[in-house]
Amino acid sequence: MRKKTGDLFLLLSFCLLAHTAFGQQGPSKGFGRYFLIAHRGGVVDTSNAENSMAALQDAIERGYWMVEMDLRLTKDSVMIINHDNNFKRYYGVDKPVSAMSWEEISELRTPRGSQVLRLEDALAAASGHIQVMLDNKIASGDTLLMGQVVNLLQQYGLDKQALMIGADESTDYFTGKVKLSCTRQQLEINILKPGYNPDYYYLFGDVSTMSEDDVKWAQAQNIMVVGVINWAKYKGRSRVAYAAAARDIARLKNWGVLYFQLDSEFDKYFR
Repeated sequence: MRKKTGDLFLLLSFCLLAHTAFGQQGPSKGFGRYFLIAHRGGVVDTSNAENSMAALQDAIERGYWMVEMDLRLTKDSVMIINHDNNFKRYYGVDKPVSAMSWEEISELRTPRGSQVLRLEDALAAASGHIQVMLDNKIASGDTLLMGQVVNLLQQYGLDKQALMIGADESTDYFTGKVKLSCTRQQLEINILKPGYNPDYYYLFGDVSTMSEDDVKWAQAQNIMVVGVINWAKYKGRSRVAYAAAARDIARLKNWGVLYFQLDSEFDKYFR
């Protein structure tokens, strides 16, 4: 009887370890109990271009839980990651992504040697190291194309926890396949739909677009909440801007938010 009890204990212990390994990952390493999502493709600074391999690798090394990648489509239907709709800021080419072929784009280099990444190459580098959020900037309802995104996430073992911001045209297709960003108003509509599941969505916003009541409401509904702290709101790298960001982070923390999508300059407020 003792042997059977011991065997049962070992089995339960194994199941618990398996759940930890293959289910929800723990908080970001080095950031306490918080789950940090690196905006614009990773740790972006004077050395690392947005959505570059260097930025992604630095996010992994710094211990981020997730990295946000900006998804776009080339002229010849190759999925790449690039924040802007052109290549002017980092590559000096003022031409739309949709007007260039992958062959042309693959030749672009920043002054430090970074290059544009295909979505597949970025996911392959992330696989086993960091989870992904996709900012879907492809305004298309093409289910074949969107199916390729899901297939790639599955291929690299990134589909279970993947988050998505993005184009309304593909919302119906991705519902139930990738967790989608919503406002509270959108969530209240979705809750009334047949087949609703709280795991399909997450509440996404900053202190100007969601309130403490919104956060508490979402948490009561078992819906993930992701706070946003991005430079788009804080103009200039001044002490005033950093102080404003620090106040907003403290506010979101006080509301009980554990997940944050942020520009890497702000991760010092989580150490």
